[in-house]
Amino acid sequence: MRRHHLSLLGWLACAAPAAAQVRPGIEVLLSDSSQLVRGKRVGLLTNQTGVDRAGHRDIDLLRRLPDTRLVLLLGPEHGLSGVADRPGLPDAVDSATGLPIYSLYGGTPLAAIALLDSVDLLLVDLQDAGARYYSYPATALLLMREAARRGHAIVVLDRPDPVGGAAVQGNLPARPGPSDLLAVPMRHGMTLGELLRMANVVDAIHAALTVVPAAGWHRSQFYDATGLPWVRPSPNMPDLESAFHYPGTCLFEGTNLSVARGTPFAFQAIGAPWLDTAAVLAHLHAARRQGQLTGVRVSGVAFTPEAPGDAKYDGVPVAGLRLHVTDRGRYDPTRSAVALLTAIRAVHRDSLRFNGPRFDWLAGGPALRDALVAGRPVTAIVREWQPALARFRRARAPYLLY
Repeated sequence: MRRHHLSLLGWLACAAPAAAQVRPGIEVLLSDSSQLVRGKRVGLLTNQTGVDRAGHRDIDLLRRLPDTRLVLLLGPEHGLSGVADRPGLPDAVDSATGLPIYSLYGGTPLAAIALLDSVDLLLVDLQDAGARYYSYPATALLLMREAARRGHAIVVLDRPDPVGGAAVQGNLPARPGPSDLLAVPMRHGMTLGELLRMANVVDAIHAALTVVPAAGWHRSQFYDATGLPWVRPSPNMPDLESAFHYPGTCLFEGTNLSVARGTPFAFQAIGAPWLDTAAVLAHLHAARRQGQLTGVRVSGVAFTPEAPGDAKYDGVPVAGLRLHVTDRGRYDPTRSAVALLTAIRAVHRDSLRFNGPRFDWLAGGPALRDALVAGRPVTAIVREWQPALARFRRARAPYLLY
């Protein structure tokens, strides 16, 4: 009996290993690198994800640090608290500290923030989602450009890529994009600190950049193996499941299908009132046989978006498709999204609509939309992405920290 008990314990240990204790950059800064901020007047770009493992805000931790003065706060999309699901946030004041909050999404333009001249150092602590479309790296990149222009040092308090840093998937932009679209794949497999290290050199920004790493994280590690609590990085990123699908399902933001905003499972489903779920699933059976839907299960679902941020089908019952990751190591959300779009177009040629400018921005140019409209096979579309992905893997290598 005792031998059976010990064997069972051993099996459980292999089946569900204890989460590692990764330390986010803010903890590493305070314990090992506080000299970076000591004696400095500091500006901080952060939101609700800027916390230590116990949930204490960077803002409060830095204010308690001797000989360091926090002067101003900068808020990204969704605001300092991360709950705003609308564009154009005004500047505000942090009620807990009285510090001014300059909104980088609708408030005073960066170049016009006079108080930035009074700081010695800019800190950045934001949890990225691991996909090209997510706005936080682009916001941090704009701040890094401004720091270089004003001669300020900038320090990134790094955090893990929640969907891991090994897989690199999707296409790259057809040409260098504007400042709000980094020239990286849809799923880039990099941390915020690594992205800015790369942009600083590739875009010749020449900022005085320091990245304080997340101690203990390695590239193959997903967020739920880090020991860190999940804090929603934005209102429509409720959990890690959504983050895994987001590099693919975000493309549907450029169509007339809902991505389940206004539900508890945003980006885990897509749908529309006109969608024939059974017919689309029948088409997807062929895609699965061809290896286009590995590592994911797709099933029918009905949902009703309530006050969705994209205003799609508010209060309207929707027929949809729900995605569930079954094998993280084999799942390619970008390929699966192309398979879904192909199947939906095959069934609903007259109903599926693309918002051309929006879809092309997300897809890095018109090539993907043109291929879908032309009826090109999924395998051919994805095959064409591979040479650029291989070049990107080589190009990013010098900037990886983990």
